[in-house]
Amino acid sequence: MADLIIFITLLAMGYGFGRYAESRHYASIREREKDLNSIPAIASRIPPQGNPNFDSQLVSGSVVISVDYFKRFIAGLRNLVGGRMSSYETLLDRARREAILRMKTEARNLSAEYVFNLKLETASIHKGKGNSIGSVEVVAYGTALIPNR
Repeated sequence: MADLIIFITLLAMGYGFGRYAESRHYASIREREKDLNSIPAIASRIPPQGNPNFDSQLVSGSVVISVDYFKRFIAGLRNLVGGRMSSYETLLDRARREAILRMKTEARNLSAEYVFNLKLETASIHKGKGNSIGSVEVVAYGTALIPNR
């Protein structure tokens, strides 16, 4: 009985700390998205029309985010009955948005006006027990257009 109480307590603490860390990360993402909104990142393969006096350079952003124990536990339960794994969806959403922000930061440091041909790659880089997801990496990359001066 005591083991069950300890397990439930640790699970609840993991849930609380995980939600807190996730909400802080989302707040940081929203703030930086506002700041970097002036640099559009578009998936089109064709650069925006306008002044042809641009240099281009590859820019990228990468992030690795691990799955916390609570998300893994909930996903394991979801595997039994099927359905959406919203705990993993939020993990991937945060990772993608963070990778795009890091790519845009690199573009801003180059004084770029646009990033086009945006691509995202996602990979599981660490497997836990039984090939469960441990960590995911998301890489965002594209071509930055830098005005000639």
